[in-house]
Amino acid sequence: MRQISVPAARRIALAAQGFADRSTAPSPGPRQFARLYERTAIVQVDSVNVLTRAHYLPAFSRLGPYDRAAFDAMEHPRRRVFEYWGHMASYSPVQHHPLLRWRMAEHRTKTWGFIDRLVRENPAYVDDVRQLIAERGPLTSSQVDPQRTGKVRGEMWSWHDAKAAIEWLFRTGELASVRRNTQFERVYDLTERVIPREILDLPTPTCDDAQRELLEVAARAHGVATAQHLRDYFRITGRHTERLLDELVESGALQRVRLHGVEGQWFLHRDARIPRHVPRSALLAPFDPLVWERDRTQRLWDTHYRIEIYVPKPKRVRGYYVLPYLLDEQLAALVDLKADRAQRSLLVQAAHHIGTLDIRYVAQRLSEDLVKMAHWLDLVDVRIADVGDLSAQLRCVG
Repeated sequence: MRQISVPAARRIALAAQGFADRSTAPSPGPRQFARLYERTAIVQVDSVNVLTRAHYLPAFSRLGPYDRAAFDAMEHPRRRVFEYWGHMASYSPVQHHPLLRWRMAEHRTKTWGFIDRLVRENPAYVDDVRQLIAERGPLTSSQVDPQRTGKVRGEMWSWHDAKAAIEWLFRTGELASVRRNTQFERVYDLTERVIPREILDLPTPTCDDAQRELLEVAARAHGVATAQHLRDYFRITGRHTERLLDELVESGALQRVRLHGVEGQWFLHRDARIPRHVPRSALLAPFDPLVWERDRTQRLWDTHYRIEIYVPKPKRVRGYYVLPYLLDEQLAALVDLKADRAQRSLLVQAAHHIGTLDIRYVAQRLSEDLVKMAHWLDLVDVRIADVGDLSAQLRCVG
């Protein structure tokens, strides 16, 4: 069985995610954004806005400063991507809609306990919500409120009931997200008024065919990965995935390989390439597909990384919203960042040096990238707290 060194595997992973691409565009636009989605296949959405919305960061990491309004235009009005439950709530190329219809079908029988109970016990309510959006959409869940619409059937409807009904209709594919509004709420409408007709008319693949293709999409986006890493990309579960991976190997799409000094079997995608070097630096979102599978981050970069948003403050080790810093193929720092919009400052609340690169070199390069991020976020300066072994070095070069 072919063996690959860990440094080579890192370069494969970086190339697969677009970090080895060179853009000559002075201002990234639709072509570069489409290339990003071609590389990653999926961009996770998250409501935390301590720095900026998470889905904006992967493009910044790969393309540098860009116009966020132009990125939003990928979703609306000319729809090139759509939001659904891919890897959590995520944006995916609209061409992937048929590949996720098996999940929409599954959600008709099981989603979450509260949602399922509402659908089971009060289907007429769900029908009314569906009809209301058909008549008055696009609407947010907070707009589907009986105190505002007057559409009360029997007992008073709560906001939670409205949210649960709309979430069920969204998960089952009857509703789609038109966009996110300024409060980051989904704006819902009937799917046939959101997803292009040419996409809706595409045949629906069988569950096996769709999941097999999604596993290959994940393998192409990873370059090299274990079976668990591939399943996690689109949150595909079940023992049958072993058979689907075997079929991808038999077809030649994947090759079984081993990483030197790393336990377990890995899969190499046939399109994977190994650059000679990837001299890039990038601040990575906690939800960046390069690092969101924590076992993979540990194995490839020897870095234990976790999101501590939900960890009580006294128990946090690195900080609240910590971004790994990629430098010269290594993860070289962990940086807790916050945008102080009132003072127009990028706050470095903690900065920790990791890896083997010289700390002074890391500080110099990171300082430059922090200034670049601050300007992109329309902030005027970078302020560094005295937390972490990298902070003093950052202040020296800042």
